[in-house]
Amino acid sequence: MDEVLADVRLSTAATRMNTIRPASFVDVDSFMTPAEIRDDPIRIRLRALGLGAHACTAIPMPSGEMAMFVFQRGQDDGSYRDEHFTILDRLRPDLARASLAAARLGLEHARGAVDALAMMGLPAAVLAANGRVKITNALFDREHTLFVPTAFGRVALANPESNRLFQLALQATSGTHVPRSIPLQNAAAAAMVVHVLPLKRDAHDLFSGGDLLIVATAISASALVPSPTILTGLFDLTPAEVGLATALAKGLNLAAAAAEAGLQFSTVRTYLSRIFRKTGTNQQSQLVALLKSTHPFQGLRP
Repeated sequence: MDEVLADVRLSTAATRMNTIRPASFVDVDSFMTPAEIRDDPIRIRLRALGLGAHACTAIPMPSGEMAMFVFQRGQDDGSYRDEHFTILDRLRPDLARASLAAARLGLEHARGAVDALAMMGLPAAVLAANGRVKITNALFDREHTLFVPTAFGRVALANPESNRLFQLALQATSGTHVPRSIPLQNAAAAAMVVHVLPLKRDAHDLFSGGDLLIVATAISASALVPSPTILTGLFDLTPAEVGLATALAKGLNLAAAAAEAGLQFSTVRTYLSRIFRKTGTNQQSQLVALLKSTHPFQGLRP
């Protein structure tokens, strides 16, 4: 799935349609040169599956996002004709209503997730890949000494040096975002760490297609170990996966975690692969940093 998404981001057809944003269904190929059609990564992949002509429309959402619908025909079926576009355009209002309902449902789902973080004492926000703030919780909104709004619906850290690191983390392309932990010193508040966490796979869907989760936690000298309840609620881990994640957060290596649980090493490696998928990480160091960021922060002012 990640390879397909990467192809879509590199696709000339997707970029062209995102620029044009057609208000009715159109033949995508009519907006591309033969060479572009031949070399487009997503078209190469789809041709291998026997798919040819594309029809596309774009529907703007109140949130500022754009829903795009693309229909493909088999290579042996030829191009779309005028009567096909007439039928598709009749369906467009229904597609628009369905998109609006899905967008609202997704936003409510994501809002519930960041509100759950607020209940644990964690100020949090969901950002798009370009840094635009999509959703915040009440604690994030009240932390004016830590976060400040900027132009185009974006956000910055109040401390200049911390903000420099923060903006560098945000400027990474969506395919190269990695977890970052940025210390934040502020005379008006307790010392904090701001975590910039990429949202991938299941987490990307959980937070309504957001690309980054921003979470602030207190700096503590103690080793923070997340509770099983938090792990299960945030990342949908099974009890066995929670046990492994907790062991890793305590500092155990994979072999020691397997021995502690009385499991085969190959079994815990399978569990670790599942945890990577659910948390959007791919290294144990990234996973441990993410898990420790879920510890409830009690030092925020109510």
